[in-house]
Amino acid sequence: MTFFLNFIKQFAECIFLRIISLYLFQTAKSRKECAILRVAIMSTLNLTLLTDLYEMTMMQGYFKSGNHDIAVFDAFYRKNPCDGGYAVCAGLEQVIEYIKNLHFSDADIAYLRSLNIFDEDFLTYLKTFHFSGDIYAIPEGTLIFPREPIVKVIAPIMEAQLIETALLNIINHQSLIATKAARVCYAAGADGVMEFGLRRAQGPDSGTYGARAAVIGGCKGTSNVLAGQLFDVPVLGTHAHSWIMSFPDEYTAFLTYARLYPSACILLVDTYDTLKSGVPNAIRVFTEMRKNGIPLSYYGVRIDSGDLAYLSKQIRRMLDEAGFPDAVISASNDLDEYLIESLKLQGAAITSWGVGTNLITAKDNPAFGGVYKMAALKDADGNFIPKIKISENSEKITNPGNKTVYRIYDKETGKIRADLICLADETFDEKNDMNLFDPSEPWKKTKIPGGTYTLRELLVPVFSGGTCVYRSPKVMDIQSACTKEKDTIWDETKRFVNPSRIYVDLSDKLYQLKNELLNQMHDL
Repeated sequence: MTFFLNFIKQFAECIFLRIISLYLFQTAKSRKECAILRVAIMSTLNLTLLTDLYEMTMMQGYFKSGNHDIAVFDAFYRKNPCDGGYAVCAGLEQVIEYIKNLHFSDADIAYLRSLNIFDEDFLTYLKTFHFSGDIYAIPEGTLIFPREPIVKVIAPIMEAQLIETALLNIINHQSLIATKAARVCYAAGADGVMEFGLRRAQGPDSGTYGARAAVIGGCKGTSNVLAGQLFDVPVLGTHAHSWIMSFPDEYTAFLTYARLYPSACILLVDTYDTLKSGVPNAIRVFTEMRKNGIPLSYYGVRIDSGDLAYLSKQIRRMLDEAGFPDAVISASNDLDEYLIESLKLQGAAITSWGVGTNLITAKDNPAFGGVYKMAALKDADGNFIPKIKISENSEKITNPGNKTVYRIYDKETGKIRADLICLADETFDEKNDMNLFDPSEPWKKTKIPGGTYTLRELLVPVFSGGTCVYRSPKVMDIQSACTKEKDTIWDETKRFVNPSRIYVDLSDKLYQLKNELLNQMHDL
């Protein structure tokens, strides 16, 4: 009965919050007010039980054994999505919101009690639980590479253990979609890409947070209105075939739409016959609007079927001959980076791309593969004791110790030379030569002369002693930063087949430490 009453109470609170938030959004007078409300509303989400059961059972084990050690955990991934040359980091803002609101409600405690595997003293401890540790992370929009820590957690082991699942869930998903979007936008070149995969996404959260990530990766906007409201990103769209079919004829449907939306008039021309009916009727409408003095500031046509390369070239010719050389030709229909690249090689006259299913689901690579591994424990004297995980698979052997990551840029070109994983207390002087080697194939070495490179530490403080010390930028600002980031790698790294690799090296000190631990384990 107690569990049922607590559930009803929490459900009622959620409904109340939704009603209040709806009213506040309706009465908000500006996008800035909406943004303030968004932060307030999203901070009420309690995802504390968004975790795997074994995180909870391990927590109780640590509690019962009196283990309050400070642990270092690294979140990283081992392989770039889609066999690409890089990935794009995303999801940190949602991780921050999750950590800020981390607490066990009465309903959470009652549910855990009902499982009959947790003792009362542990459940009592959970009532006052909060995150008290430190978190470092690579900012959203930054290009990232395999094996380097994306997020580093330094916290009492129970706290660090609890947040593993949710942290990976958030970072893995958004980084995957942001990476896919970056690839699609690279294929599109200077053309705009609109994300419109909501109806094909794996649920509302994937559709909404995926839209956020897609914009970070480079999409100019999304069809997802909720994402637009929550994250203050552009919302875009045209109309469906049903709009055309609901009118007596195609021309009337087009004219009605053009009169309603003269500043965003993209007409879908493939309902009946693209070249014999759709495009001629669109041209007729554009001509009449011009004669009537109604400016079409952003206008054109969209095709969603057929041979997109052939049709777009024919449409371009027809529009140009009719006096509409600035009309947009937008295309959709199960597009991805490979098809867009192929269409452009065929000379397609498409200038705007709508990408849905293959983007929002990252269809050819539906999981990011991020992992979360312990790297060190702090002893009674405050020293970090390195820990290593050994595996029969060499790629699964972890890098030990409390670490950080430096990005090495070529001073002349601004391009990335390599990333360097090192121990957190290591320092480097840009005036000195930098000796780098591949940790997997250490005979591959290179020397970067002093004075020819610059260093940037990638991990920045996000939480200190449980308090957030980082302010997330707006999504469109993250997109701008990501665009600049993509300019720091050569096109050879961006290509889709056999991309050139950005090396992630270990410092001498870390490499030696890793080998020492491996030798110690071998001698056991």
